[in-house]
Amino acid sequence: MKFVLPSSGGRGDIEPSLVVGRELQRRGHDVHMAVAPNLVGFAEAAGLSAIPYGIDSRPMADLQRDYWTCVFRTPWRMQELDRLGRAIGEFVATCWTAEENRKLLSLADGADLIVAGLGFEQFAANVAEFYGIPLATLQFYPVRANGEVLRFLPAPLGRAALTAYEKLSWSGVMKEIEDAQRSELVLPKATTPWPQRIAERGSLEIQAYERIYFPGLPAEWSTFGDLRPFVGTLALGSPTENDAEVLSWIDSGTPPIFFGFGTIPLGSARDTFRMIAAVCEQLGERALVSAGGTDASEIPQFDHLKVVGAMNYAAIFPSCRAVVHHGGSGTLAAGLRAGLPTLILSTLLDQRYFGSAIKRLKVGTAQRFSTTTQESLAANLRRILAPEYAVRAQAVATRMSRPDESVALAADLVENFARLQRVG
Repeated sequence: MKFVLPSSGGRGDIEPSLVVGRELQRRGHDVHMAVAPNLVGFAEAAGLSAIPYGIDSRPMADLQRDYWTCVFRTPWRMQELDRLGRAIGEFVATCWTAEENRKLLSLADGADLIVAGLGFEQFAANVAEFYGIPLATLQFYPVRANGEVLRFLPAPLGRAALTAYEKLSWSGVMKEIEDAQRSELVLPKATTPWPQRIAERGSLEIQAYERIYFPGLPAEWSTFGDLRPFVGTLALGSPTENDAEVLSWIDSGTPPIFFGFGTIPLGSARDTFRMIAAVCEQLGERALVSAGGTDASEIPQFDHLKVVGAMNYAAIFPSCRAVVHHGGSGTLAAGLRAGLPTLILSTLLDQRYFGSAIKRLKVGTAQRFSTTTQESLAANLRRILAPEYAVRAQAVATRMSRPDESVALAADLVENFARLQRVG
């Protein structure tokens, strides 16, 4: 069968699609990826063919970081929020042109199924509707309206708030671009937001994260039958050239605390890592830092702090003492699978959802990155390094999905859905 997997966003955003695509290819299927130009090499390194789709995803990551920082830190700065919102709209308009949508249209010709990544899934949904082929989506956090994630609100109000957010996200530039795409495809003009249309069409919406984070969701979404299955976190777990060096450094002293902030560059990297070094020295701890999307040359050198680029979390984390990170789905799962206490310093909205989840599980705590100080970082680390957090984290590790089982289940679901041709 032919599978087309378009996916937008940064490395962590497209990783679930690469995991599923690689497994489908291993099973003998014809797999075609479409990713941001700056991630074509990443997809090819995973053994998959890919075409550039959209534009470089890094500027969008910067804009999202700045927008949500402003929302949570200084929401009264309406002019700045408006400026950042307009910049995001301009990026989207530049990215999703008619030419880019025609690329996907051509790639999907003759496909048995389109498996859309979370970013800008509506454009893939419209192409699937045009060809009359089924659609599956990969969601690495609970993006559909529900009453579970906004726990500070009663469930009906939380669900209503997220439904309103879906409508807001569909307004303005986003709706204009989608209207233009549907017009070119000679599809009826959409009258409801894309999440509602995707569900009404009977699409398979795979929940690629841990059900223990949000235990009430399976029951809430049971009305969709088997169309919103939970498979666990999908992670590549690929070895890197740095792994042996990192493990050797770990073996030379006490287990370190891992610090990493994903592929979104930090706005004040030098100050952030000086703070990390100072706090770890104060606590008598070593720090292992993944530079990720941050320029490593901005990170000062300290004897008790080691800085590397990419590393295989599945191989490295079992030798660490705790993890401090941005709250990305893949990093969170890797730390909890290793039985480590977690501190999330979030920058984006979905990362705050995961922060609330680890608090409920009592395996860590969370704070917004923008409000983190040397004093708060030291206090939070002292808290999660207490023995009871390690005990609970090790217990949670036994409840996490296994990476091999997660990918096998996701691929089974995709294969079976394509065979059934379940199109509403």
